[in-house]
Amino acid sequence: MLYLSTRGDPGRKHFCEILLEGLAPDGGLYLPERYPHVDAATLARWRGLPYADLAFEILSLYIDDIPAEDLRAICRKTYTEEVFGTREIVPLKPLEEGVYLEALSNGPTLAFKDMAMQLLGNLFEYELGRRGEELNILGATSGDTGSAAEYAMRGKKGVRVFMTSPQGRMSPFQQAQMFSLQDANIHNLAIEGVFDDCQDIVKAVSNDLAFKRRYRIGTVNSINWARLVAQVVYYFAGYFQATRSEGQKVSFTVPSGNFGNICAGHVARMMGLPIEQLVLATNENDVLDEFFRTGVYRVRGSQDTYETSSPSMDISKASNFERFVFDLLGRDGAKVRHLFGEELPAQGRFDLSGDVARARTEYGFVSGRSTHADRVATIRDTFERFGTMIDTHTADGLKVARAFVQPGTPMIVLETALPIKFAATIVEALGREPQRPAKFEGIEALPRRVTVLPADAARVKQFIADHCA
Repeated sequence: MLYLSTRGDPGRKHFCEILLEGLAPDGGLYLPERYPHVDAATLARWRGLPYADLAFEILSLYIDDIPAEDLRAICRKTYTEEVFGTREIVPLKPLEEGVYLEALSNGPTLAFKDMAMQLLGNLFEYELGRRGEELNILGATSGDTGSAAEYAMRGKKGVRVFMTSPQGRMSPFQQAQMFSLQDANIHNLAIEGVFDDCQDIVKAVSNDLAFKRRYRIGTVNSINWARLVAQVVYYFAGYFQATRSEGQKVSFTVPSGNFGNICAGHVARMMGLPIEQLVLATNENDVLDEFFRTGVYRVRGSQDTYETSSPSMDISKASNFERFVFDLLGRDGAKVRHLFGEELPAQGRFDLSGDVARARTEYGFVSGRSTHADRVATIRDTFERFGTMIDTHTADGLKVARAFVQPGTPMIVLETALPIKFAATIVEALGREPQRPAKFEGIEALPRRVTVLPADAARVKQFIADHCA
């Protein structure tokens, strides 16, 4: 299996090359040359497999430069009951008729990002050890990616992490999870701006090829294909739990700001997983909902990016969206390069209103948005009716999902985090604090290790250089 850039670079690379690289040299994102097809017989064979073995089966379709037994061992090391708290790893919880929550937040940092990041940490350590090399990971987080990456990489041989986050824009619990880490290979950089400024810095550094090569810069954001393909696995796992036969279809609702989580669902559907609808849920930062309604992709500036009670989706430039547009436009790299490399930077928008209808008819995408009032009402209703406490992002998903439920088709809402990460809104909705795992008692009071920097790629590059000497 070889990988190509969404922007038309003629080069083709193997999995382990792009694992350590992040963005393609032309600024595009990597995708496989083709999506492997999974037929009904293969689905039947996979049904009932332990999660780790299902992960191996799916990942082995995309990874041919790691020996099969090594890859199987990495998957079994990653997806254990000890790490994720349950034998199923991602158990399905029924709510009202035809609606389920898929629990993705049982990992070390209580968010769905652990599902891929734990694997990524083990893949990095394996490949760097095989090469005898080191890697400096530069990332951007609006909340959950950062802690998931840091907990996955702390203590890993040959890996340093430089994680940017928007100063003051994460919840107190999210900040404490990251900034309290004292590991020498973990560096937290609080950027004076919004998440999109952090993401722009990561892309600017990645596009400086000389700096990238000199300092061995890699990425753990969902622009890294390895992270995205790891997320494909839980779509298959959710499907098997919600159905009894391979002929049945399901739908998924995904709270999404950066398009990475739902892009994994798109990949699963392209592989042949019987997905009826991919329902994209946004908060008040509704760039993606606007596109799927109108065909216009219009990014917002920092001043127009709202600070909300579902902060991990306070994003106005969706990095992974480029991967879907590449498929939507028939994998025309030149056109994608023009849209994302020229038109978007110059105009702040582009118009695909002539193509957007196919996003629904050919690819199953629909969308909706949720507000703070919706989140509070959904959290309260879900707790009162079902005794289930959900976080703010999952509430956005559940609110939007209910508009697209079809009789006879299970609707699986992807849970994104445990409620403790967004306690203030839970207290507002329910008048009580969410349960806190014992290991996180008093985390907000721990000493912090963080450096505040302006939203300036040059300053971030200097920090990296100073700490790699």
